[in-house]
Amino acid sequence: MGFKDKVVVITGAAQGIGKQIALDFAQKGAIVCMLDITAEALSLAEKELSAYSKVSSFVVDASIYSKVGQALDKIIDKYGKIDILVNNAGITRDSLLLRLKEEDWDKVIAVNLKSVFNCSKAALKYMVKSRSGKIISISSVIALMGNPGQTNYGSSKAAIIGFTKSLAKEVASRGICVNAVAPGYIRTAMTDKIPEDVKSKMLDIIPARRFGEAKDVSGAVLFLASSAADYITGKVIVVDGGMT
Repeated sequence: MGFKDKVVVITGAAQGIGKQIALDFAQKGAIVCMLDITAEALSLAEKELSAYSKVSSFVVDASIYSKVGQALDKIIDKYGKIDILVNNAGITRDSLLLRLKEEDWDKVIAVNLKSVFNCSKAALKYMVKSRSGKIISISSVIALMGNPGQTNYGSSKAAIIGFTKSLAKEVASRGICVNAVAPGYIRTAMTDKIPEDVKSKMLDIIPARRFGEAKDVSGAVLFLASSAADYITGKVIVVDGGMT
């Protein structure tokens, strides 16, 4: 899969799955534009990836449409195009519904879902003109199977699937493919904090008997972004070791 000189925009790119996706694109020659709200982590990630390819970073709250638009305008001014958008920004604010605070519902929906609307709408302005592009959004197996204490997270990730399938039908005639990847339990800094007894129970329901790695998710994203997937749109690739 060659991505030399393809301009890739990735949200939530400073750490975890987003950083792995950014790294893999950079190693394959893509021009990587990293968006994240965490300035320090973003700066460190940019320095690391710059060893492989051209990298630009933007401190942006992806849940605010005007900020996203400003960042993408700068990318266009610098590189002249946007070939691939990866909507990866996401957070959790877990709690049983009866205890869930309204602000925690609103924040998760804003970061996980509204960011997908914001970035996709802003990027499409340029993709439609060029009659080409790939949009890949990170959903979750929680959208498919549910999980106690994650009504806000599950709702946001399920909505991404509906968004993906609908947008795919809107823009397919313009040469733009829109897909989603739904990871299962992936080893990240967030999952590392899970108590060992809870991890053991999780592993019991994963046929592969291991947690996934960020690289597993990145591989699916890069496939969907490649020319090998030019006739695939409106689909969800589940990366979960057989759990669902």
